[in-house]
Amino acid sequence: MSFLLYLAAGFLSGLLGGMGMGGGTLLIPVLTVFLGVEQHVAQAANLIAFLPMALFSLKIHSRNGLINAQDVWWMIIPAALCAAAFGVAAAFLPADFLKKAFGAFLVFLAVRAAFQFLSGTGNKSF
Repeated sequence: MSFLLYLAAGFLSGLLGGMGMGGGTLLIPVLTVFLGVEQHVAQAANLIAFLPMALFSLKIHSRNGLINAQDVWWMIIPAALCAAAFGVAAAFLPADFLKKAFGAFLVFLAVRAAFQFLSGTGNKSF
């Protein structure tokens, strides 16, 4: 039964990630709160799940001509270096701190989305 719960969590987070909403905003809380996974493991699983989605998205956007190949490296290299550095740092941080930092990040995203929605500058597809 737990396999089906993990499968459903992965499917839903992948669906949200594919829609550009950030699947980790669903995957990490589901894994930690509802499935009892340790915070470090949930965040690592999210990072691993992100890689195929990012590569798939990059392929589609490139095929549709939405990527300027000359400019993309100025984003990819710093992003990869920061992801690796913060991934290593997270391994040494206490789980309680990671939970609070992720919660604060989710609150920030919610407040930002609310302001964008109220000001009319947010995503018009809602």
